Amino acid sequence: MRWDLSFKGFSNYLSIGVLNTLIHWTAFLIFHSLLSISQALSNLGAFALAATFSFYANARYTFRAQASTRRYLLFILFMGVLSLAIGWGADRLMMPGLFTLMLFSAISLVVGFLYSKQIVFRERQS
Repeated sequence: MRWDLSFKGFSNYLSIGVLNTLIHWTAFLIFHSLLSISQALSNLGAFALAATFSFYANARYTFRAQASTRRYLLFILFMGVLSLAIGWGADRLMMPGLFTLMLFSAISLVVGFLYSKQIVFRERQS
């Protein structure tokens, strides 16, 4: 398997990421600040909403690939574990929710793009 570490398509991914971030941050703040849910679960729930949007948008506009259940699960499970881990760490360190949002947004932008490109939407070699 050959890894392509170029950032071709990153500008589309970034644009969708801005919308994803607005969805994620809004949902997180509602869950954590208004509903008093822990940062770990708030981050996971907000991620699930935002990631579902970005998965379908990136499949269509960034990677021009067919969205499938297998690809969706690959993306959601990996990024969900990352989301939960960052929220859990923030809870343990008693960091403010804004820190959790900024950290996850930064990490998921780069890690999510590379993971999507290399694993989720990778073209199969014949």
